[in-house]
Amino acid sequence: MTGRLYDFSGMRRVFSNRNYAIYAAGNSVSLIGLWVQRLGVGWLAWELTRSGFWLGAVAFADLFPVMVLGLFGGVLADRYDRRHLLLGGQVLALAQALALWALTMLGRIDIELLFALALFHGIVIAVIQPARLSLIPRLVRDEDLSAAVAMGAVLFNIARFIGPAVAGVIISLAGVATAFAFNALTYGALIVALAAIRVTARPAAGRAPQSVLAAVAGGISYAARHGAIAPVLLLMAAMSVLPRPAIELLPGFADAVFARGAGGLALLTSSVGFGALAAGIVLAQRRSAAGMTTVALNAGFVAGAGIGVFAATRNIWIASAALGAVGFAVASLGVATQTLIQTGVADDMRGRVLSIWGLLLRGLPAVGALAMGWISDFVGLRPPVLAAAALYLAALLWLGRRRAAIATLEHGPPTGDTRPEP
Repeated sequence: MTGRLYDFSGMRRVFSNRNYAIYAAGNSVSLIGLWVQRLGVGWLAWELTRSGFWLGAVAFADLFPVMVLGLFGGVLADRYDRRHLLLGGQVLALAQALALWALTMLGRIDIELLFALALFHGIVIAVIQPARLSLIPRLVRDEDLSAAVAMGAVLFNIARFIGPAVAGVIISLAGVATAFAFNALTYGALIVALAAIRVTARPAAGRAPQSVLAAVAGGISYAARHGAIAPVLLLMAAMSVLPRPAIELLPGFADAVFARGAGGLALLTSSVGFGALAAGIVLAQRRSAAGMTTVALNAGFVAGAGIGVFAATRNIWIASAALGAVGFAVASLGVATQTLIQTGVADDMRGRVLSIWGLLLRGLPAVGALAMGWISDFVGLRPPVLAAAALYLAALLWLGRRRAAIATLEHGPPTGDTRPEP
């Protein structure tokens, strides 16, 4: 490709797509509410139990269902209207937020109910996440796809930066139940946005429909046999199961390691969000997927090293700086790997392959958080995080040998992409 790799008109260009602009506006508000609730759930779990195990278990309940249902969600995204799937999911998530608010406000919440509500939320997200990811290419022009993926990270991490700060204020002044009520209100913005966008129908696949199980198996087979997509997914798997789960344990670190309470938790979480926001802004300027392989691998090493520094220090300011670097690196890796897959996958497999990517993004941190939380009840929070960072850096040395294969995704699928104009 000719021309500059970076073009700082990237954000303006992606928002010139009407459908994407409407979707992004509603999603931004909803994401802030999501982060307010996420912080509130973690803090409530810690207050109820003071247990690293339960902290990891609640994170597990929210994140793990994608491991079971994510691939089926991918089949739904490839077969049905992705916008309608998202609308239904948002209504169910709104109901969950209202239940969480009511039970907490009435003093009827306990750790088992909190676990059950987190599990319900995780099930909803697991089913609709592939539709959310695979809808994006249909909201923008082909040449704006890379910028749109990065802008998704920008919006997510603006929310990650703002949401914890809002949550810290709300929890300190009005209590955790009010944080859940705030999240419930924000769902309306995305519901309205999804109702307003207009997406053209996809062309029929042109072959007899498969059973759901056969379609799931076909998606797994396609990803596993693909010489470039398979190592990208392994890269995401290593990140998700080793260093990434430490972020789910931040409530415990804020209280037990740094002794800073809810304010310290907001600082640590916001540091991750600030770094991730910076990464999204930088990557949103890129004009293509060129160089994303290098971005992904370099980001991986920074993330592993940063988590190691975070776990080794007892100074909250050094920990915050390290988490800022981790946030930048994790977001860069997520944007790079999703861009590579979105660019290189065949459209009729997009929902299923992205469901695998989303499964790794959400599901494996649940496994890692549960394991780290359980181990931390015996040895403390820091040792399992340090061990995970070391194992991850070793895994990256092996995955780096597949750099050339991964880089082929930067040029698109061999048969081209048939995405219609938005």
